[in-house]
Amino acid sequence: MGNASNLAFILIVAGVSFVALLVLGIILARLYTRANKERAFVRTGFGGEKIIKDGGAMVFPVLHEIIYVNMNTLRLEVRRANDQALITKDRLRVDVTAEFYVRVKPDNESIATAAQTLGARTQRPEELKELIEGKFVDALRSVAAGMTMNELHEQRADFVQKVQQVSSNDLAMNGLELESVSLTGLDQTSIEHFNANNAFDAEGLTSVIAAIESRR
Repeated sequence: MGNASNLAFILIVAGVSFVALLVLGIILARLYTRANKERAFVRTGFGGEKIIKDGGAMVFPVLHEIIYVNMNTLRLEVRRANDQALITKDRLRVDVTAEFYVRVKPDNESIATAAQTLGARTQRPEELKELIEGKFVDALRSVAAGMTMNELHEQRADFVQKVQQVSSNDLAMNGLELESVSLTGLDQTSIEHFNANNAFDAEGLTSVIAAIESRR
């Protein structure tokens, strides 16, 4: 009887231990969070900041907080037209549509910067665009102001390259890098959108009217 009791006790202990280990394994598996090529994350809290772009890490409720960072390339379209059109070196207005292809730079420092400055916006392109569109508009305006309208038409590649150079430094402050810029639309703004009370527009309007009269 003694041996039978001992055996039963051992089996019970073994069974309880197995169930406990199984439950513990399931819990740990649920707490283990993985990163992949499309999405990295930054874990903060207990143990300090940890950037995960390959593999994974344990994330414990209350002790940790994670911010996901989208590593995909995002297409952000910027359009400036009519009264918001760009003003060129020769004081003319041009309607411009440009596509900016951006992504979070795939290094630990940039991922951490993107998580801190952009948060979940990298997961939502429209919200990201709202935040950084001003950087692109400033670059477009700055470069357009140094080129005539004819130069913009004839030297599109130079225009795009200069816009890319101007934008890159500002984007780096958010952990982003600019892969490319595509100029998909470029045309002279309709004359009705020139403001005669604006000094730049008045000068450009004079040039446009003179050109029209000359052709007549």
